[in-house]
Amino acid sequence: MPATILVVDDDEKITTFLYRILTYEGYEVYVAHDGIEGFNKTLEVKPDLVILDILMPGIDGIEVCKRLRKQNVTTPFLMLTAKDEVTDRVQGLDAGADDYLVKPFALEELLARVRALLRRRQREEKGDKNTLKFADLTLNTATREVFRGKRRLTLTTKEFELLKLFLENPRQVLSKELIMEKIWGFDYSGESNVLEVYIRMLRQKLEEGDNSRLIHTVRGVGYTLKEEV
Repeated sequence: MPATILVVDDDEKITTFLYRILTYEGYEVYVAHDGIEGFNKTLEVKPDLVILDILMPGIDGIEVCKRLRKQNVTTPFLMLTAKDEVTDRVQGLDAGADDYLVKPFALEELLARVRALLRRRQREEKGDKNTLKFADLTLNTATREVFRGKRRLTLTTKEFELLKLFLENPRQVLSKELIMEKIWGFDYSGESNVLEVYIRMLRQKLEEGDNSRLIHTVRGVGYTLKEEV
């Protein structure tokens, strides 16, 4: 599937030019001619990249960027402007822009920045597939890194696999039998307390520094990962 790019600029010559060039490069291109249209079309189309002019009628590009970031839109923004002032660049970046290009720009530079932003987005999306999150807890299955907020946790292999199982099934009650089968590969024996030992060790690491409890005991059944009420 080709990457989708939305070009937002009130200069029709610019939008026509970029539409032709980017389409020729193999991208699927959409166009908007003012800030309000650009805002609405970003939410509608959900493009992989937005090329956004700053100076536009209605609401300017900086305001468009701010509003979309407040809507939790993570699409990368490449800002275009006729000004080469440091304050303009800072404003754009503070609003949530990812890159900045001053008009007039070289076509080769624009295309290089487009490719770089799209590659970064692909890397981030790939990383997200490896990441499990719940509350302030993050586990990366590829790097095997675990964080509680900004605090990095050092887990044993079994602790990691146990936490991963909970993160894959948040708020669900997992029976002791299921956990033993998934993590240790054998049937649960009521005489064995290996699971209780590992739960206790995992809780100690998760709750270090007065963090709230996330792994809760469901008496007579098993355990569940949920936030404290």
